[in-house]
Amino acid sequence: MKALCLLFCLCVLLAFPAGAVQPDEVLADPALEARARDISKLLRCPVCQGETIDESSAPVARDLRLYVRERLTAGDSDQAVIQAVTDRFGEFVLFQPRARGINLILWLAGPIMAVLGVLLAIVYLRGRRPDRARPEPRGPPLSAEEKARLGEIMRD
Repeated sequence: MKALCLLFCLCVLLAFPAGAVQPDEVLADPALEARARDISKLLRCPVCQGETIDESSAPVARDLRLYVRERLTAGDSDQAVIQAVTDRFGEFVLFQPRARGINLILWLAGPIMAVLGVLLAIVYLRGRRPDRARPEPRGPPLSAEEKARLGEIMRD
């Protein structure tokens, strides 16, 4: 049982993504390093596309991490660093693209589709009300003979 528990803990530890930041990239100032890490988690690796530059081991991600640290040591603000990287690589490198221009469609598509889905569900469910579920009888009412015959059939 202990071995199984140890194996489980090992698997959990291996499942956590390892940061790709190399020791020679780390800044001496802890505050600047923390800022660099925060910025690196907002930027997408142009090669890996599904990873941040903080997680990616691609050479271009390393170059971007070094560029971010270089800009921070030069005294740039976080927004200035992000803007410099965006100017260089386009808005694709942002994990959360800005809500303007063509990206506004992406930001609004989800909520609009959710509202449309709720409205369609309401319209559909209103159409299924019990009072509307049974159609009105069509044709003339049953005669006395037909009612008697129907009663016999129902008893059998």
